Amino acid sequence: MEKYFPPKADQSRAGALSLPGGISAVAQAVVFGAISIASFFVPFLLGHPQWLVGTAVNAGLFLGAIYLPKKYFLPLAILPSLGVLARGLVFGPFTWFLVYFLPFIWLGNLILLFIFKRNKFLLSVFLAATAKFLFLFLTADIYFKFHFVPAIFLQAMGLNQLATALAGGAIVFVVFKIKSLKN
Repeated sequence: MEKYFPPKADQSRAGALSLPGGISAVAQAVVFGAISIASFFVPFLLGHPQWLVGTAVNAGLFLGAIYLPKKYFLPLAILPSLGVLARGLVFGPFTWFLVYFLPFIWLGNLILLFIFKRNKFLLSVFLAATAKFLFLFLTADIYFKFHFVPAIFLQAMGLNQLATALAGGAIVFVVFKIKSLKN
């Protein structure tokens, strides 16, 4: 059972955790199902505030990167924004501006997933969160300069993205750190 959890903290660097090894195919299906359902329904049911929804979604992305192989990354990257889109359609207000951003949000989530998968835990969180933030902010800035979106998107796709990604990574880190101390 221990192989399903992260190994003990890396003693060579304080605060660093190594990412866990693989999990069985059945466990992958369960983890994928749970993260997929949560990543769609958290934005759909909560909607706001962005800091809460974004933090929960990013924590789910980090968990997906930890436990799942790369073949699951595309649906994990897409589902949260589809939850936001569905909420806008069902509960309103629907905004067409979000539709313009969907492919870039998906790419931003994929950037986070792939960068996180490559390094030690804390370094990965920082690099992945920064890369996602820069990509989304630069995209929003270009859209704003061409008058495709209002200025509010600079805030939503700017430092809010960095803060929620760092917070999601921090939550997952704390959970794994507590788990590794118990083991």
